[in-house]
Amino acid sequence: MPHRKTTTVKKFIDRARQHHLDLKLVTGRTHLSRTIGEPTVNRPGLALAGFLKHFPWRRLQTLGTAEIQYVKSLAREVRQQRYAALFAQRIPCLVICRHIRPDPDLVAAAQKARVPVLRSPLVTMKFINDATLVLEEIFAPEGSERGCMVDIQGIGVLIRGEPGIGKSECVLALIERGYALVSDDVVKVRLSEERRVIGTSPEAIREFMEVRGIGFINVPTLFGVRGHRTHKQIDLVVTLKEWNQVPEVERVGMETLHYDILGISLPHVVIPIRPGRDIARLVEVAALYIKHRLVGGNPAADLDRRTRSRMNPAPTPPPDSAAPGGPE
Repeated sequence: MPHRKTTTVKKFIDRARQHHLDLKLVTGRTHLSRTIGEPTVNRPGLALAGFLKHFPWRRLQTLGTAEIQYVKSLAREVRQQRYAALFAQRIPCLVICRHIRPDPDLVAAAQKARVPVLRSPLVTMKFINDATLVLEEIFAPEGSERGCMVDIQGIGVLIRGEPGIGKSECVLALIERGYALVSDDVVKVRLSEERRVIGTSPEAIREFMEVRGIGFINVPTLFGVRGHRTHKQIDLVVTLKEWNQVPEVERVGMETLHYDILGISLPHVVIPIRPGRDIARLVEVAALYIKHRLVGGNPAADLDRRTRSRMNPAPTPPPDSAAPGGPE
């Protein structure tokens, strides 16, 4: 049975801060390790009405104006019972929208059940939409790839190769040409909702890269903020290899290699390395080539059609014969 991915309330709050959800903790600071088990948000209106069958307790719970006005209409004793029943479901946390101040009875019930309560200034549907995007991002399949990543004219390129082959030097030369670093040495990857592979840098080394013989440099400081991007879709994988380790060097481009990341097959180019080759320029051209292919171009196929047409020219039609009876 596959492992069910989960996250914690604290990780959700940290990621939500990056998306400007502006959450404020009301109570439960010591219970932020509670688990969110599904990447979606639930409005527990039926639970507050007393119907708890099939209650989705693994989800983040949120209350808006409708739910708050409903519980206010209940007698206090009934309201306390409904709060207690809701928090007894082991929910991960509760978010109250529109900056509504929570009922003291709700706070007391949450404290007793050790459930964090938060407030958001957003209207309820806006919060649900934004929080769902955050949760989907957290729950997305993810992993890591050894290598460097750079953005070349909108094409995200992951550069792989053995240690010391020159990946960082290649990326440095590309940055000098006006392109942007995404990550050096290790690239964190995740699968977006649209099934696109997104690459980013581990937070600890973000904006930094290692240049052998010099040490670590801060790319935005040396090259400006345009020299760095926090994340980018991976469109191309380039593998650098020593020339003698590539048995067959591609010279036409009719065959397309692929490299699998998180179950997604990406275009893959193997570039042989030997002294005198401008590797940064070759990677740049590979990215521009893929950009051309993405809009429907195929130079190898165009050349093949031209060559075939010259080898097998169309037959010349015969001249029109004179009409019967000779000229008029």
